[in-house]
Amino acid sequence: MAPSGSRSIKRGCQRVLYWIPVLFIALIVAWSYYAYVLQLCIESIEDTGEKVVYLLVYHVVFIMFVWAYWQTIFTKPMNPLKEFHLSHSDKELLEREDRGESQQEILRRIAKDLPIYTRTNSGAIRFCDRCQLLKPDRCHHCSVCDKCILKMDHHCPWVNNCVGFANYKFFMLFLLYSLLYCLFITATDLQYFIKFWTNGLPDTQAKFHILFLFFSASMFSVSLASLFIYHCWLVCKNRSTLEAVRSPVFRHGTDKNGFSLGFSKNFRQVFGDEVKYWPIPVFSSLGDGCSFPTCLVNLDPEQPSSPTGSNPANKSAAEGRQFPSKPLRESQSRLLTSTPSWSENETATDKDRKGASNPGMTIENEA
Repeated sequence: MAPSGSRSIKRGCQRVLYWIPVLFIALIVAWSYYAYVLQLCIESIEDTGEKVVYLLVYHVVFIMFVWAYWQTIFTKPMNPLKEFHLSHSDKELLEREDRGESQQEILRRIAKDLPIYTRTNSGAIRFCDRCQLLKPDRCHHCSVCDKCILKMDHHCPWVNNCVGFANYKFFMLFLLYSLLYCLFITATDLQYFIKFWTNGLPDTQAKFHILFLFFSASMFSVSLASLFIYHCWLVCKNRSTLEAVRSPVFRHGTDKNGFSLGFSKNFRQVFGDEVKYWPIPVFSSLGDGCSFPTCLVNLDPEQPSSPTGSNPANKSAAEGRQFPSKPLRESQSRLLTSTPSWSENETATDKDRKGASNPGMTIENEA
């Protein structure tokens, strides 16, 4: 009991420590609100029109920033569906096998019925020992959360959460609105920052808030701009941070652009099809997080293909409901159905020939 009790105390302390960066950001934001609204706008700005415009724009950006930050923190990361977990009999069978090759044969047999196309660097099926599941494409195990996270990008200490399929859009909007927040404060505070050095401000405590507000906002702007630009590049390339560091491995080998479908489709995979939901921190990403269309023409012949023409993607209607979970056969994204594939004509004859020899199987090329 003693070791168990000490472990639980340790985990409790760790959970508290993980919230320190979030608390730090919350305190910085709370102070910036006080310094900008009260000390700058209300006490230092004399022109009423300027004061009203600054306060209106500030509060719009502030609300969107806080909303996106909240969603990034408190949106629970999505985990693989039950179809990817080993059954009790499969677990027993895997435990009885000592040789790695025999275990891989078991995993390959299970993976045949799942939309899994990526492999380990050695070409083996990606399997998580801790979660006892076959990892879906782009899924990774987070050592901090101790869970497998769908389309994991990274674990962010500033939000105390894993950034992945469920909240990547929220994270992007958080970066955008926090950058706009800092840039707006820097731009509107600049003239009063200059007055501080030319003794143009009254000798009150407000001038020191104005001074530190400008320094903190401008410094955060630089770091946020670099991070936001980097993640914009990742979205355009349809890569996660982990995939940018280590390219995904398919059956034919490593391919850093394996999931890239072109700028428009890459963007819509994160932000959705409906433009009205793009700037709002509500879930609108395409797909189910377990399977992703690829640009590969030569698919893994051992894996089943999910029909994309008649079964649209899982997508939240972005009205606050939970992410839908449909059967895997219906989970492929509609991204490939909006425009014809460049290889469609080239492979039509091959499709008919394979369909004739296997009338019960649907074979598709993803482009």
